[in-house]
Amino acid sequence: MEFKIDTKEKILVVQPQIPELNANLSARFTTDVSNLPDLDGRNLILDMALVEKADEEGLRAILTVYHQQYDSGMSCALTGLNSTLTNQIKAADETVYNLAPTMLEAIDLVMMEDFERELLNDEE
Repeated sequence: MEFKIDTKEKILVVQPQIPELNANLSARFTTDVSNLPDLDGRNLILDMALVEKADEEGLRAILTVYHQQYDSGMSCALTGLNSTLTNQIKAADETVYNLAPTMLEAIDLVMMEDFERELLNDEE
């Protein structure tokens, strides 16, 4: 699967270069994003601007990647979602809070969470 990737100090921005995330692509999406070598130790922003629609398996793949980031102690934000995908994700999983309308807001969200983790670790 093709991705446009932008690596920053604490963030990896991944933009799938596909118009639809469906059952045929969902397993590969999850595996490919999860195994990106630059993802280790970085927060993730999924820029879904080019993805116009997703079926149930595609939504599950997005949510899997989102939650894997948190399970690994890092943050994730979704940006570039059209209104249909935004509503589908909200309906599928109400624990997904980091839905940002712009890239700048997505960066702010993950960096605030990163800062919060640093503060909490300093207190221990």
